[in-house]
Amino acid sequence: MFAQKTLYLYIILLVATIILMGRLLYIQSITIDRRDYQEINKEGILRIVTEYDHLGYFISGNQIDGFQYELSKEIARLSGMEVFIYLDMSLEKSFEGLLNNQYDIIARNIPTTSELKEQYAFTDPITFSRQVLVQRTKAANDGIEPIRNQLDLAGKTLYVPKSSPALLRLQNLQQEIGNTIHVVEEPHYSSEQLITMVAKGDIDYAVCDLQIAHNQYPEIDMKTDISFTQLQSWVIRKNAPTLLDSLNHWLNTIRESGQFNKIYQQYYQ
Repeated sequence: MFAQKTLYLYIILLVATIILMGRLLYIQSITIDRRDYQEINKEGILRIVTEYDHLGYFISGNQIDGFQYELSKEIARLSGMEVFIYLDMSLEKSFEGLLNNQYDIIARNIPTTSELKEQYAFTDPITFSRQVLVQRTKAANDGIEPIRNQLDLAGKTLYVPKSSPALLRLQNLQQEIGNTIHVVEEPHYSSEQLITMVAKGDIDYAVCDLQIAHNQYPEIDMKTDISFTQLQSWVIRKNAPTLLDSLNHWLNTIRESGQFNKIYQQYYQ
């Protein structure tokens, strides 16, 4: 009986030791993986990922332009750190890179939805916009009237970039109209490229941010809203609260200096 009790005691102690070691390893992994402002500032490099388009980063002649690029330059000036800018057309891969510390900031106009806020931290709102249906005008589409009622999207095929923020809205829209909307996530093309495909007649419909859709082609109609106006922000990891505070401070300083409005009007007006 004594030997049996001793065996039970050993088993309990062994289980407790395994649990304790697991917790210590977990805490150690968090410490190793942590990359908040302190770690970033120590390295002196802030890693920002955006997309290659006129709102993100693009080369025009002999110079680099882009709304996100211009804001990133201001962040570099205020922070005193060197900013490395990475380009990735896939929002899904940008999120993956953020979580594995490849990037520190996703500099794109991402709607601050409750679903995304469960996994990521958002800066104070930078812009606001809404999702719109991109289709051809009546003149460019053999006299066919553009869709104006969302109920008429039933059975239609809509293209969006893979992991687009519009996906959740389209899923909800299907429930609202009580019918199927065929949504194709395009892994290789950005919103601007999908707009070009609509204008050329390669596809009939795409959904993208109004700010991206505006003034692209005379053949394009973008007057049909898919979502309400949404606040849009940059995204960082949830375990980087000091970086979030610093980033909001820098963005607020850019606004107060008037530089934000100057950059905004250059790309949005």
